[in-house]
Amino acid sequence: MAKYRQGRINDAVAQELALALRDVRDPRIVSNMVSITRADVTKDLKIAKVYFSSMGDPVEAKRALTGAAGLFRCRLAASLNLRITPELSFIPDGSIEHGARISELLREIDAERAAREAATDENGGDEK
Repeated sequence: MAKYRQGRINDAVAQELALALRDVRDPRIVSNMVSITRADVTKDLKIAKVYFSSMGDPVEAKRALTGAAGLFRCRLAASLNLRITPELSFIPDGSIEHGARISELLREIDAERAAREAATDENGGDEK
């Protein structure tokens, strides 16, 4: 299978699951504010690793998503024209938290730099 086709399938699965997530009424999903970040479908279309982010407990969100996997597969089968509808495996995605941590560290560095420059300006600019 060509790489561009594989990428299109991954994007279509992630997009359709994100839409299906809106219809789920499970309070574990709604209260944790779960969102689908990406999907990786194997070349044989049998398994899809679905990465998700959650504002709450990711373990509880994973249990809820796994419980709704049958609904998600039915929705995928109805909307995507694939020979095989993949089994869904949900994996917490820590990239959002990782990005937030990096942003926080950069803000701290900027604050330290500004404090050093302010201290240098107060001392007449002689220190370096």
